[in-house]
Amino acid sequence: MAAFYNWYRTLLRHPKYGWLIIIASFVYLFSPIDIAPDLIPVIGQLDDITVMMILASEVTQIVIEHLKSKKSRADIPETTVDVKAEAL
Repeated sequence: MAAFYNWYRTLLRHPKYGWLIIIASFVYLFSPIDIAPDLIPVIGQLDDITVMMILASEVTQIVIEHLKSKKSRADIPETTVDVKAEAL
């Protein structure tokens, strides 16, 4: 389970594959085809709940990190340098 979590988390945080993994996760959650069929009482829902919880926690962390970096960039004042240029 830890290997799956690490693999999933790494793909979610990859800039190229992040959105693809999020969309694929939603397709998996709403698809009738699962690793463990939903007809099995407990195990059938366990895989869906696991994917949903990991997706929610990782997307939340990504959004929080993005907002923190955006705020830290806003706190840094933009400096400009005035230069007089003379033509020779």
